[in-house]
Amino acid sequence: MDILNVLEKATQINSVSGSENEIRKFISDNVKKYCDELSVDAMGNLIAHKKGSGKKIMFAAHMDEIGIIVTDIDDKGFVRFSSVGGLNLRNLVNLRVRFANGVEGVIGAEEESFKDKPAISKLYVDLGAADKKEAEKIVSIGDTASFVGRFVKCGDKVVSKALDNRVGCAILMQALSEIKDCENDLYCVFTTQEEVGLRGAKTAAFAINPDIAVAVDVTDTGDTPSAPTMAIELGKGTAIKVMDRSIMCDADVRTMMIETAKKNKIPYQLEIMTDGGTDAGAIHLTRAGIKTGGISVPTRYVHSPSEMASVSDIENSVKLLYNIAIAQW
Repeated sequence: MDILNVLEKATQINSVSGSENEIRKFISDNVKKYCDELSVDAMGNLIAHKKGSGKKIMFAAHMDEIGIIVTDIDDKGFVRFSSVGGLNLRNLVNLRVRFANGVEGVIGAEEESFKDKPAISKLYVDLGAADKKEAEKIVSIGDTASFVGRFVKCGDKVVSKALDNRVGCAILMQALSEIKDCENDLYCVFTTQEEVGLRGAKTAAFAINPDIAVAVDVTDTGDTPSAPTMAIELGKGTAIKVMDRSIMCDADVRTMMIETAKKNKIPYQLEIMTDGGTDAGAIHLTRAGIKTGGISVPTRYVHSPSEMASVSDIENSVKLLYNIAIAQW
């Protein structure tokens, strides 16, 4: 499996939270030959099971991406919308969005919204429609759209929309394709609705009830001008999560991950993310509690159409995940 080729294709699929059908089909088509069982649960999570007699381990990477949802269409044909996931409203104006039917539009703003902090009620999507009747032939209330951001290689870096979290999905897919003999009972779960509340991971973890879980996602960095203080940089290795706003990672799992990285000479960083969370937050509180850790890919400009990550960090994340999967816990 060519992970960059898979990542490019995955990022360009439009699958906003709650509308993960297309990305789920893509992943399913690519992983079905590497697992013993493949299923979809009621929440839409895709579960790839590679059977074993050892520890039951759940790896989770969310499939969904941030976007917008249509809430109203005015008489002039301009589309009002709400957010799906966390959006930085200051960065939305003049961006393009693409709906599931392929139609693109441009986000505009009422003039007064520039004077103060932007409010989403002052933003709209311009489809180029002449009036409401024409716009209603193009989109409907409840339609979702993702941001337009093509996949670009910049030296050792890649830039695209939806690296959060198609990069986690690609890492999980690649690791699964490389695992041949493994004693552990592996559940690779591609989860839904993470961006709106870690919802898919919660129900999947309840059903699987793993001994150990690891969430694979992106994390912020502290290596750009005026960035918040954070000991994470692009190109310095995969990030082993210590904590974020949703979890204090299990100390035993974290120690095992660090020891595995050292043993296999995998570059790593320790991640403390004070703003935001991942599927790990929902998983570790499921049932009577699940020992949970996290692998994160350092990523600049998260929740934008131009997220940036290092190829070497992605590759090292695959190596760490693979070695965790085959380890004797």
